[in-house]
Parts: sequence; C-alpha cells; structure tokens
Amino acid sequence: MEGDRTKILIESVKRLLRREATSHLRKIMNKTHAADLSQIFRALSLSNQRRLFDMIKEVEKKGALLSELDEDTSGELISELKIDDIAVILENMPTDDVADLIGRLPRELSDSILDKMKKEGSEEVEGLLRYKDDTAGGIMVPDFIALKEDITAKEAIESLQKEHLDVEMPFYLYVVDEYGRLVGVSSLRQLVVVPPDKPLKEFMTRDVFSVHTDMDQEEVAKIVAKYDILAVPVVEDSNKLVGIVTVDDVIDIFRREATEDMLKMAGVGEEFIETKSVLKSSRLRLPWLFASCVGGIIASVIIGRFTGSLNKIAYLAAFIPVIMGMGGNIGIQSSTIVVRGLATGRINIRDMWSVILKELLIGLFMGIIYGVLIATFAQVSYSTFNLALSVGIAVVCSMTLAALSGSMVPMIFARINIDPAVATGPFVTTAIDIISVSIYFIIATHLLGI
Repeated sequence: MEGDRTKILIESVKRLLRREATSHLRKIMNKTHAADLSQIFRALSLSNQRRLFDMIKEVEKKGALLSELDEDTSGELISELKIDDIAVILENMPTDDVADLIGRLPRELSDSILDKMKKEGSEEVEGLLRYKDDTAGGIMVPDFIALKEDITAKEAIESLQKEHLDVEMPFYLYVVDEYGRLVGVSSLRQLVVVPPDKPLKEFMTRDVFSVHTDMDQEEVAKIVAKYDILAVPVVEDSNKLVGIVTVDDVIDIFRREATEDMLKMAGVGEEFIETKSVLKSSRLRLPWLFASCVGGIIASVIIGRFTGSLNKIAYLAAFIPVIMGMGGNIGIQSSTIVVRGLATGRINIRDMWSVILKELLIGLFMGIIYGVLIATFAQVSYSTFNLALSVGIAVVCSMTLAALSGSMVPMIFARINIDPAVATGPFVTTAIDIISVSIYFIIATHLLGI
C-alpha cells in the first residue's frame, strides 16, 4: 500500500513537471513529508531536484530532506547550492545530521560551509567530526538535558521551560556533578510526580547505561534495543557526559548495518549501489565476483580431469548441477543464520562449536533426505544402482560439508575480529562447488569402476 502511494506520488510529480505546473508542484513540495520527498527526488534528474528544492519554503524541511537523501543524491544537490544557502539550512538541522552531511562532502567545500555557519553551530559540528563515523561519538547528539544533582524537581521543570526548549530528546534528564560527570538519570515522568522541593539526587536512577565515545555504533544500537530505552548517554574517559544517541539514530543504524550485511553476503560490497552510475556499480562489484571466477576455473579444471569418466558414462554430468546446487543452498542458509545471529547477538562466539555441530547435524539430516530422493530418481531414470549410490552419497557429503563450512567460516571470521558477512556469498558457494564436484567424481569413479 505504501509503495503504491509513493509510486503514484512520483508519477504525479513527473507529470506536473512536464506540464510546468509550478503552483501545484509548490503545494506538493510544502505539504509532503520529507521522507516521501526523498523518494520523489531519487527518481528525478539533478536539474529537476534543484527546481523542486527551491520550491520548499521551510528551511527546516529542506534540512530534513537533505538528511533523508542518500549520500550521492544529497552531495550532488548540495554542490548545486550557494554556500550561504547551505549554511542557513544546516544551521536549522540537528547537529548529528549536519556532521553526517559535512563529513560526506569534499574537504574544501565542507570548510567553506563551516566558515559560513554561526560559530556555536560550527564548533559543535567540528567536535562531532573528530570522532569516526561509525562510533558513538560520530552519531551522538550534543544537545541534551544535563542538570546538577542538588537542584529540586521544581527548579528542574523551570529549567526545561526556559533553557531546553529545542532539545531533541526531552524524555530523559541526565544528572551531572560539578565537573560534568554523569551520576544519574531521571525520566520526565519521575520529575513531575515527585514533590516540587525534592532534590534530583534523592529520586534519580544511579545505575545508568552509558557508552563510550569510541564504541562501535552497532554495539550502541544493541544496548538501546536490549534495555528498551529511548536514548543512551555518551561519555568520555572521565565519565564526562558529551552527548546522547537517540532511538531514531538506532533505527537508522540497524537499517544501514542490515543493508551492508545483505550486500556483503550477496557479494556486491557494502555500499548501496542502486543510485550509482553503471561504471561505479561495476567497479564496486567486480572484486567480489573474482572469487566466483577463480572458483569456477578450479571447478572446471576438476571436471576436466574426469573427462575420461564422462566419456564412458555421459549421464554422470546430469547430476553435477543438482549436487552443486543443493550444497550451495544449504551452505548459504547456514551462513545466513550464523551471520545474522552474530549481528543481532542471538549467537555468541563462545558457543562456536555447539553452533557448528548443530548446523553439521542439520546438514547431515537434510543430506540424507535429499540424497535418498535424488538417488531414487537416478535409479529410476538410468537403472544403475552404483550411479544412484554415487549420487546419493555425493549429495549427503556435499550438503553436510556445506552446512559445516557455511557455519564454521563466519564463526572463525568473527573469532579473529573480521566481519563475518564477507565470508558468505561468492566465498562460501565457490568453496562448496569445488568440494561438491570433487567428492562426486571421486565417489563415482570408485563405485562405477571407471
């Protein structure tokens, strides 16, 4: 339903652009949510994007749209704008979103924009740019509510009304000591139900979940998801509170990390390439296909060494695709389960051997079922018991070893601190193809005496 609505919206905008219906386009641009506008912009040329962007009246909405667009689209659009206009838009955006956008731009352009921005805003952005993009420090929001532990509930409420009107996440009040170190947290609900004269230190929660500035963003997201909190405070070495990571950023992290894992597992790199040019997309995908190319060459060499057997019994070749296919499929299933389990925390690296044993037994069980099924088909089709036996054993061995390698390789990669997602896709399937072909011909030549 949502996809149909977006499609209709895109087609309507394209039709209005062809008709030069400026007034109607302006209404759509100013009434449509920024998230929906980002879908429209991805389907348009750069000139039309610039034209529609200028029709948006609210500076805040322009900023929201830029933060919703992908890296290439937002970069191209920003390059078409004047430096002064960019600075005004970025000044009305959340600081963490500004840091993300600035970090993607060429150094010269980003420096020019920061020079044009107000000093306070540019200093906050530069502070965030000190941290790596994929860490808690790189994704945190430096705007938060921090109050001293000695003030009363009444004074805290008055502070919220006067000094913290623009804070992105007002649901948590972080309590700090005189040196700015995090000592507790209070929810907005707690604040309004206690007596007005009660100091924060008497009802705040002292057991605070916090993360360090250099913690990986995926680990931060897991903490927020595990404890069902709307934000997590970010601290430096001295436990000084420097920012918060909010739940909306966590959702973006999960979406981005899941996309990266899927792309790696498919063997097309880790960058979202849908909006990139043909040449750039090809360049990103070429290296990942090299493993498949090498594996295919090795498999062809193995098959070539058994041409004598194929010449004597040509129908041996009929079962090569099914043996390789069954092994490849169960290998991908095992590796996908393990990689996703590691990513979500459902599988722990300490359980390595129990996970591998479980997948091995599943592969063996499935191999026996399909081995019998395919062997029966071979017997009925060619009336050769030894051929059927060769095919059946090859299927069992192929699926068992495929499940073993599909689960073991990601676990080993995770143990040595290498992203396990890179172990799937072409790497696992290529290895399984080589193993499957080798096992099949070795078994067949011995049982059939060729």
